[in-house]
Amino acid sequence: MDPGVNQVSSDWRFSVAPMMDWTDRHCRVFHRLLSRRARLYTEMLTTPAIIHGDRQRLLGFDASEHPVALQLGGSNPVDLAEAARIGEGYGYDEINLNVGCPSDRVKGGHFGACLMAEPKLVASCVAAMKAAVKIPVTVKCRLGIDDQDIEVALDTLAQGVIDAGADALAVHARKAWLNGLSPKENRDIPPLDYDRVYRLKAAMPNVPIAINGGIATIADAKLHLDHVDGAMLGRAAYQEPWRLLSVDPELFGERAPYASMHDAIEALLPYIERELSRGTRLHSITRHLVGAFHGVAGARAFRRYLAEVCTRPDAGTEQLRGAMRIVSEREAASIAA
Repeated sequence: MDPGVNQVSSDWRFSVAPMMDWTDRHCRVFHRLLSRRARLYTEMLTTPAIIHGDRQRLLGFDASEHPVALQLGGSNPVDLAEAARIGEGYGYDEINLNVGCPSDRVKGGHFGACLMAEPKLVASCVAAMKAAVKIPVTVKCRLGIDDQDIEVALDTLAQGVIDAGADALAVHARKAWLNGLSPKENRDIPPLDYDRVYRLKAAMPNVPIAINGGIATIADAKLHLDHVDGAMLGRAAYQEPWRLLSVDPELFGERAPYASMHDAIEALLPYIERELSRGTRLHSITRHLVGAFHGVAGARAFRRYLAEVCTRPDAGTEQLRGAMRIVSEREAASIAA
């Protein structure tokens, strides 16, 4: 097996899935403070945006984020190769091709899940990217789309991209219905079929395969790892980020970077100070902290404070500290009661 595949397999045990409008650079810095070992992904970035747009704004990231992967959206092999080269130049650890996003914009742009219908084109895209970069190239897909037979569609796509040189495959264990369901509905309504991903792994024992879709806890992720090489948490990791504090202990046998969410957010403050000095608004960062204390006494007051105070144009780290004090006070009162 190719040495690059081994490397991806060992690094891919746990990832936070790429999510549009959510996994931006501020989110990733925060998540890195919760787990040293989680693999992080950018939001999907289109090849025209990277080739012709503001690259520093789109691709710039903090060194603390490693290992971090760049997810690309596109279907032109030449453009994808160029975008992959640019991404490698910026220091990303992996290039991932999106063959799973079901949004109307993605379909109209001829990338994302609609490419499940064109496995030969996807394979050509992978081959072009592999020829352009030295870092791993991976693919994230669905089981299939619309009326496709998921046994045939997934096997065909997987075999094609692996033959083209892909180092690993991440599978969202649902179909995408491009005709009849909205992007939001596509995240929930198509039934999950984890067994189909397990069968793919059994058929391709030497190929690193990660599973995604509906995984709500680190305990659930651990169960999947009995069958596949990696697990991806998406919405659960974003909406309840405290779960990430158990990734390193539970999945890697290592200590968590910080003992509590309070400590992790305290460690985030120097980064926030730097970003504020560059003109970033506090809310651009704190919007990713909304679920930090989910289920804890004071969580609702924390969220309200973020929404009402930390969104002000002049808000700074003292306002975030104020939100944290509320949680500490409510937790103390709850224990005393």
